[in-house]
Amino acid sequence: MDYYLKTPTHDLYTMPSPRLFHKHVPYRVLPDSIKNLDNCKIIYITRNPKDTLISMWHFYNYNCKRLEDLSPLEEVVEYFCKGLHPYGPFLEHVLEYWEESKKKPQKILFLKYEDLKIDPKKEVAKIALFLGKPFGNEEDLEIVLNKCSLERLKNLEVNKSGSIVSYIHNSAFFRKGVVGDWKNHMTPEMEEQLDKITKLKLQGSGLEL
Repeated sequence: MDYYLKTPTHDLYTMPSPRLFHKHVPYRVLPDSIKNLDNCKIIYITRNPKDTLISMWHFYNYNCKRLEDLSPLEEVVEYFCKGLHPYGPFLEHVLEYWEESKKKPQKILFLKYEDLKIDPKKEVAKIALFLGKPFGNEEDLEIVLNKCSLERLKNLEVNKSGSIVSYIHNSAFFRKGVVGDWKNHMTPEMEEQLDKITKLKLQGSGLEL
């Protein structure tokens, strides 16, 4: 944590081991060193496409609220379905990590946000085991769950007033954290459009979102 307090950039060569960092990049553009080293593990968390889109829409509009280029939801849905996204097509992004996680289960842990909400104890214990650091007792697990709760993180002073860069406030990363919020924003037509493309893209993969 001290490393990130000193610099917002990631210089992996100077970070002490074990290193922990997050990215949004597609699997195919990861360096071979990350893909092939046995002691480098990947935890991938995905989410229902409709909730993902709403979360992204709120995030971008939150950071552009002083500007005049707020994106209407209808337009964002169109772009999303066409695969126009800063990190590439969302469903292809998810499928790449899903397929690789099946080939290399010891290397890549594939998680769903919904499962983390339904049974956080089970999923966090799964993460600890995957990292080779299983919990010794229930109390330690409860401590981690408490420290990682959305409400606690949301109310930390650094997340209420700090920022990564001048135009991205830390508070933008913490909203509702609920499952199914898309129902409060999308029309039946939008829902149908997203469900159709999701079903088409995931067909035959064994993955359900």
